[in-house]
Amino acid sequence: MIDFQLFFYFGIFLAIVGSLATAWGPGVNDPVVRLFNTEIASIGISLVLLSYNHVLALLTLVATTVVITLILFRAVIRLEEMGADL
Repeated sequence: MIDFQLFFYFGIFLAIVGSLATAWGPGVNDPVVRLFNTEIASIGISLVLLSYNHVLALLTLVATTVVITLILFRAVIRLEEMGADL
């Protein structure tokens, strides 16, 4: 059977690495790369919650993906309106 502690520890690792990559990682000026780094962190949080409850993990993944995507796309639109070079 699947060991759920593996999901927990791998999720913690992905959440930390994804958060650090979003803040200080390579290509943080590019919004698409920042979106991918943020998705890595949200998948890590979903894996942590998967060790507790499957529905909670699925809802967290969907909610974080939608919210993060909307925020980052709005930021890209604002930067283009201001004339910033992306």
